[in-house]
Amino acid sequence: MGDPVTEYTARLQQQEREIQSLSAEIESLKKPQNLGPSARLEELREENTKLKYRLNVMKRSLQEDSSHCGESMLNINQRLQDVFGEAIRTAYPELDNPPLTVTPNQQAKFGDYQCNSAMAMAQMLKAKGTKVNPREIAEKIVQNLPDNELIQRTEIAGPGFINIHLKKMFVSKLLNNLLLNGVQPPPLATRKKVVVDFSSPNIAKEMHVGHLRSTIIGDSMCRLFEFLGYDVLRLNHVGDWGTQFGMLIAHLQDKFPDYLTVSPPISDLQAFYKESKKRFDEEEDFKKRAYQCVVRLQSKEPDFIKAWNMICDVSRREFQRVYDCLDIKIIERGESFYQDRMTRVVKEFEEKGLVQMDEGRKLVFVPGQSIPLTVVKSDGGYTYDTSDLAALHQRLFEEKADVVIYVTDSGQGTHFQVIFAAGQMIGWYDPQVTRVEHAGFGVVLGEDKKKFKTRSGDTVRLMDLLEEGLKRSMDKLKEKERDKVLSPEELIKAQRAVAFGCIKYADLSHNRINDYVFSFDKMLDDRGNTAAYLLYAFTRIRSIARLANLDEATLRKAAETTEILLDHEKEWKLGKCILRFPEILQKILDDLLLHTLCDYLYELATTFTEFYDSCYCVEKDRQTGEVIKINMWRMLLCEATAAIMAKGFDILGINPVQRM
Repeated sequence: MGDPVTEYTARLQQQEREIQSLSAEIESLKKPQNLGPSARLEELREENTKLKYRLNVMKRSLQEDSSHCGESMLNINQRLQDVFGEAIRTAYPELDNPPLTVTPNQQAKFGDYQCNSAMAMAQMLKAKGTKVNPREIAEKIVQNLPDNELIQRTEIAGPGFINIHLKKMFVSKLLNNLLLNGVQPPPLATRKKVVVDFSSPNIAKEMHVGHLRSTIIGDSMCRLFEFLGYDVLRLNHVGDWGTQFGMLIAHLQDKFPDYLTVSPPISDLQAFYKESKKRFDEEEDFKKRAYQCVVRLQSKEPDFIKAWNMICDVSRREFQRVYDCLDIKIIERGESFYQDRMTRVVKEFEEKGLVQMDEGRKLVFVPGQSIPLTVVKSDGGYTYDTSDLAALHQRLFEEKADVVIYVTDSGQGTHFQVIFAAGQMIGWYDPQVTRVEHAGFGVVLGEDKKKFKTRSGDTVRLMDLLEEGLKRSMDKLKEKERDKVLSPEELIKAQRAVAFGCIKYADLSHNRINDYVFSFDKMLDDRGNTAAYLLYAFTRIRSIARLANLDEATLRKAAETTEILLDHEKEWKLGKCILRFPEILQKILDDLLLHTLCDYLYELATTFTEFYDSCYCVEKDRQTGEVIKINMWRMLLCEATAAIMAKGFDILGINPVQRM
């Protein structure tokens, strides 16, 4: 059975079309004196009125269901957009796609949200030859607002802003729902398949600080999509194929001739790589052998595949150390996976007449793109262009992805632009239906604002950086004498939470498009918008219930029976801030900019501090320190704040601790 609201709406629209056509027929009759009321018209009008009434009743009950009974958190901004969208369509049916903007109000005196559509609508009407004052438009919108469960009142300000005041009871009920059901994502229309390509280091090379950004940003994007209910595939597109493996295998054969029977003790693959590169550049015989090794590897000779696997395994173990520290889950699917698929992709481009020969190379020119793709080199080998086309094809057709996101540095933006355009040109996907996007990021700078390097000018090894973070984090905790109040296990937990949390947060709290300055001192500062500040704030909020001797069962019972009062301005401000969480996530889903979540968590923590400083949660005897009174509704506001912060940390990949 279909959705009854949709069915009624469709019938209503059909009837209104019939009414219009009958009305037009009557108007067009030449002899008005012969005109009698059409029985069919009257019948339709009567049924139309009944349908409208039933539709409104159903809409009202649906609104109540969605706001009170649903376990999911409600996106208040989206709900207001629905309400104002309906009012605008009713007030101005002649406007196609009228602008709809609803934003939270920054100043409490202007209400909680604001609808700013009237000014833009005045421009649209003017373009159609009708001059209307925006304030009049705003008044007409307000007059046509449908019955709803969330708006207390509206007022028109300035040139035509509509200030919206929410009902306190509505906000209070949403907060109770949140406490009873936990932080649940808004319902999904369809569960889409999302592929995120991130981290992607090269085999036989150390992970460096550039991989840090891709790893942290990509992991957080995956966590967001997973929380919202999508089917997410996390892919590590490692560089595990190509000519460099020829020289590595040739060097392996020379240095460890019995490698097939005795596992070679390669601990420092970076040094091994440099040795083989030096020989490749200086020894002509070695160079020839290296090329022969590549051919034999590509022919999949068992001994060469075994050597290749050994080298890859050494790298994998190194990568895994980093992933374990940062709590990253990812599936390796390197360039080697696409070898056979590349041949098929080149064939498809050739069959569609999209390949041009140029001095032995096979090129694909994409309309509107300044550079062509090289799909086959003059020596018959494939390129990054070929493997990226094959990967895109595999993700769209085998994985059946609805969303594909590539998290790499912005320098690769043009390359991906051409790859995506080629995929559209050949008909693999329609950008209106499938979202394929490059989420680029800036470079990591040192405190001197130059590219982040070691003192000797080398790239910073990621593992060294993480170990330095652990050391500094412990120094900071000891400086604050936390080692005197925490058990050894708690201290280690706090050390890891602060070290890795601060490194992740410092990256994610900057707009990913910009370059960012890596500074341990700023990261570990517990003032301002840092993970250290937020982690301390979180443990403080969590400790309030402990100090009041309230256990989880008591708080849950209170959430079922206690109305959350929002009479104090700081209670009201905090309550609304907590409930903005779903709209923040929706914004990030649209633009993939995670710093918005960091800004929100910082705003939530500072709003909580304002509330806690102004509103007593627990009242104690000044002499004895005994608890005299617990203001339970305020304790519930503390719990709701902590629940949202915990989920925000989870999406950012940060592990908070109960004691710090």
